[in-house]
Order: sequence, then C-alpha cells, then structure tokens
Amino acid sequence: MAGTQSAETSGDAMAVSAQNALLAAIWQALSDDAAIVARVGVDGIRDRLLPHPVLPAIVFADIETTDLATATEPGEAHRLTIEVWSRADGRREAEEIAALVRRRLDDRPPVLDAIALVSLLYTGGRSRRDARTGAFLSELRFRAVTE
Repeated sequence: MAGTQSAETSGDAMAVSAQNALLAAIWQALSDDAAIVARVGVDGIRDRLLPHPVLPAIVFADIETTDLATATEPGEAHRLTIEVWSRADGRREAEEIAALVRRRLDDRPPVLDAIALVSLLYTGGRSRRDARTGAFLSELRFRAVTE
C-alpha cells in the first residue's frame, strides 16, 4: 500500500503497521461501497496512479505519520490524501466521486485490524486540472488518529 516504509525501530514498525492497517481498512471500506464501485469499477481503487490508467480512479496519495505516544499509550496521527482522477470534460465526475468517498468515510469509519481508529476527520480538499495529463483531480485530505 502507499506510504509503507522500512522500519528500523519498534516505534517505526508500529507507525508502518498503523499506516498499513489504516490504508487497508479504507481500501476495503471503499471497495465494499456499491455506489463507489459503480463509478470507478472493481479495479478503480489503487495505491498508485498507473502509467496509462483507466479513469475514473481513486488513488491513495501521500500519508504522513507523526508520533502521538504518551508515557503509557502508543498513538499516531496520520495525514492522508486520497485522489480522485477523471478524464471527463469537467470537474463534475471527480467531485461527485470524491463526495461519495467523503460520505462513506464520514458515515461509517473503517474498522482496523489490531489497531484502534480513534478518529478519522476530513480536513479539506482541492480540485484542479492536471497540466501534464489533462485529467481532473479532486483531492481529499483526512487526519486519522490510531492507537
């Protein structure tokens, strides 16, 4: 999944494990949503944008993790960007799919294996036309806290 990295210490291993668990749970939640799959197809949710992608597609972009551990409890904050790509004539398709993603994650936060998801909050977004590809891109930014 996107955002994985090698871990050299147990603290780093926890962060990578939490990142992977979070990404896997979000992928599963989006893949289980019939309205989303109807728009992007069964292979339309990916951890990277392929060189010649079939669009529209949902792509896990950046994930940045910071330590929130206390003296007694582990914890991390994750800043995650999910991208929706479309080759439609305007932004509408990308923004409609982005709204489905946001609604799915707001309505029913995903369940993580072995790690507790304390919160998952939408923090903002951006819509633009990518100059290189000509495709429209709608970005959704989330902040998740795991323990």
